[in-house]
Amino acid sequence: WRSGKRTGMPRLTKGYIIALTGITFWSTTGVLMGFLITNYGMPALLLAFWRDLLVCVVLVPALFLIRRALLRFNPALMGFYLFYGLILACFNSIWVISVKANGAAVATVLGYSSAGFTAILARWIFKEKLGYYKIAAILMSLGGCTMVSNAYSLEMWGLNPLGVTTGLLSGILFAGYNLMGKEAAKRKINPWTSMLYSFAFGSVFILTFNLFPVLPGAAGTFKGLMPDLPMNGWLILIALSFVPTVLGFGLYITSMNFLPVSIVSLLATLEPAMTAMEAYVFLDERMTIVQIAGSIIILSAVIIVQLDKP
Repeated sequence: WRSGKRTGMPRLTKGYIIALTGITFWSTTGVLMGFLITNYGMPALLLAFWRDLLVCVVLVPALFLIRRALLRFNPALMGFYLFYGLILACFNSIWVISVKANGAAVATVLGYSSAGFTAILARWIFKEKLGYYKIAAILMSLGGCTMVSNAYSLEMWGLNPLGVTTGLLSGILFAGYNLMGKEAAKRKINPWTSMLYSFAFGSVFILTFNLFPVLPGAAGTFKGLMPDLPMNGWLILIALSFVPTVLGFGLYITSMNFLPVSIVSLLATLEPAMTAMEAYVFLDERMTIVQIAGSIIILSAVIIVQLDKP
């Protein structure tokens, strides 16, 4: 003790607490989706639509009260936001279908296979250097993705073709979404603004997807766009939009004020492990030894990509 003197929480400690809290919230996304699909029979594409829509419903009044300037829409960026929204709509749609077909834990891990795909696309689009670390990450991501999705099994292609296909596509589409975020940062667009308008345009695209009954998990009609949920179901749907998406993202971004971005990115690799534990407890999901091994390979690839950053 030194009389009259109090010390606050160290910045690094505060950063770790904020980041880990945000990532914990984030990790509940697949579990909440799986719960709505399994227990309330909510169609996958309809769930994707309402999640995106409710994110906007939460963000607009929040930004209006906290920092109104972030709501300002630049008409010159209309084309960019449209494409951003389309990529997000495709990713969210495929990912929710993957949650239904593969389970929350497997779907979340497969999303992280985007590390290798992002390196490939960044080389093609942004002409980024493809060093040894990234080449290793690409090979590991592809191998791990094949193991987790069971794409190596001809039998699984026959038993669960939707699960295998959406599992492989989710990593590619998430890579595309990550690159759109990179482009938004290059254009000096605030992360909250880009999140709001990508989800807003994304919800319009997913609404359109829902009007095609041939698509898996689609509402099929305008009348079907209103989900038949009890009050508990609506509360979970609202929680899905607010807790992991808005609050989780907000804490994740805030933690970067206290920690290096590279550290925050590495901490994010805890998400699949958290989701797997939550899915084990709440959804009774189990991963096979091959899928667990593939998950470790994928997360190792994410870490290797971080090592390649200057």
